[in-house]
Amino acid sequence: MGYRVVVAGATGNVGREMLNILAEREFPIDEITALASRKSLGTEVSFGDKTLKTKDLDTFDFEGWDIALFAIGSDATKIYAPRAAAAGCVVIDNSSLYRYDPEVPLVVPEVNPEAVEDYRNKMIIANPNCSTAQMVVALKPLHDRARIKRVVVSTYQSVSGAGKAGIDELWDQTKGLYVPGQEVAPSKFTKQIAFNVIPHIDVFMEDGTTKEEWKMVAETKKILDPKVRVTATCVRVPVFVGHSESINIEFEEFLDEDEARDILREAPGILVVDKREPGGYITPIESVGEYATYISRIRQDSTIENGINLWCVSDNLRKGAALNAVQIAETLGSRVLKKG
Repeated sequence: MGYRVVVAGATGNVGREMLNILAEREFPIDEITALASRKSLGTEVSFGDKTLKTKDLDTFDFEGWDIALFAIGSDATKIYAPRAAAAGCVVIDNSSLYRYDPEVPLVVPEVNPEAVEDYRNKMIIANPNCSTAQMVVALKPLHDRARIKRVVVSTYQSVSGAGKAGIDELWDQTKGLYVPGQEVAPSKFTKQIAFNVIPHIDVFMEDGTTKEEWKMVAETKKILDPKVRVTATCVRVPVFVGHSESINIEFEEFLDEDEARDILREAPGILVVDKREPGGYITPIESVGEYATYISRIRQDSTIENGINLWCVSDNLRKGAALNAVQIAETLGSRVLKKG
């Protein structure tokens, strides 16, 4: 006996990945439906070897459905998530709308799987920001061993984090630079993204941080430990898919780099590729389509008493969004719903 599953936002990058991953991981499904806005009604999407035609999100009846994976943005989620929840369907939401609600669990299954049990508060579980998800997967096993005091992270985030418009803008600008008179002005981003980097993701806040940076701080505290201090600089880079992060960690007690490497090798969801030679590390292009969070460049930080540096890479459309949502559904099923 499997689940009746809804994927809302099935025509977008993340929604399509949700369908792919549900099929790849053989999530126990009795029935699945793909929902989209009215303008995309009838669009065909793939689910394994099947083709689904999208139905209208606005008129859909969630009664009798078990789980809904939402990838429709905060504005639409505000309307449809309460509707699904009221019908008894558990919503796993990829938007930022519910992440900071104290009654809604924010879950990364490798880090805080027990939190899914709090779904009953509102029948909603939140999926974290893409940059947070991969970082806390790396931090968790190290935190369990040596207790993290402070994290300094700089991100190198791909344009797919800004949706299809971000991907199109990088592609069009890159082509335009080679054809005189066909240059493409910035639209999705504040400055040219082709052959450039932009230290600005989301809106600026009063203290000079951006909302993306604030998200990493707030979400890490909620998922991992409220005592951990985090400071972030988030940068958009001309990469289509795959987020990278340079992470500096200060611990309460000494942790040797070799022990840290061994701990990470044994940790769930992580693959360590860390050879001290040319090419002995993972870059974002190699993470595309993969489930793992990759860790490279593990080394002692000699400038502080108990410090480690590492490089962290993951497919942001997968672990940063769709994969984590499916893993939440799997965790919910194994710990609470227990079908399949």
